[in-house]
Amino acid sequence: QVQLVESGGGLVQFGGSLRLSCSASGRTLGSYVMGWFREAPGKGREFVAAIKRSGTYTYYEESVEGRFTIDRDNAKNTVYLQMNNLKPEDTAVYYCAASTQSGLPRHETDFGSWGQGTQVIISS
Repeated sequence: QVQLVESGGGLVQFGGSLRLSCSASGRTLGSYVMGWFREAPGKGREFVAAIKRSGTYTYYEESVEGRFTIDRDNAKNTVYLQMNNLKPEDTAVYYCAASTQSGLPRHETDFGSWGQGTQVIISS
């Protein structure tokens, strides 16, 4: 099973940017569809974005479309989430996850490996 470690979270002002990273070990990242989820206080974990194994296709949750960009560097075994124009409602713990499923997985149960999460706080 692949092990995932997120980094890059922090406190940023409204309208600012952050770039999250997710480093993998134990297995080659290219074997997985990679996703980002987030969990805000008092809410369930929600899908944010995902990227297919080759990196040629990405898909997003509607509220982040146009502001967030997911990409991957399989040679470095790392996935990224570039977050721009951040809003207070983006405040959450962000999790990286790996899926062995085909198609376009986007549900929690589609992803079998998870990182420990990184906190993102947006101040208004």
